[in-house]
Amino acid sequence: MANDIQRVIERALTKLRSEKSRIDRQVSALETALAAVRNTGSDNAVAPRPRRKMSAEARRALAKRMKAYWAKRRAAKAQTKTASKG
Repeated sequence: MANDIQRVIERALTKLRSEKSRIDRQVSALETALAAVRNTGSDNAVAPRPRRKMSAEARRALAKRMKAYWAKRRAAKAQTKTASKG
């Protein structure tokens, strides 16, 4: 009976040790990946391009185009609502 208990405990220890080694490998891989991510910060970063400023005339032209665009969309939506009610 003592031999059976000893065998069961040894088998459980063997399984746990193999699982521990698998988990250790995964932890190591994740630590390596994290170190790689941390190292790609400022060294290899490409400087962002400065924002281009839009002139007042360009803003007015864009606003005019967008107002026409949204008016057309509202008209199309209203037309589909009236068509579906009829």
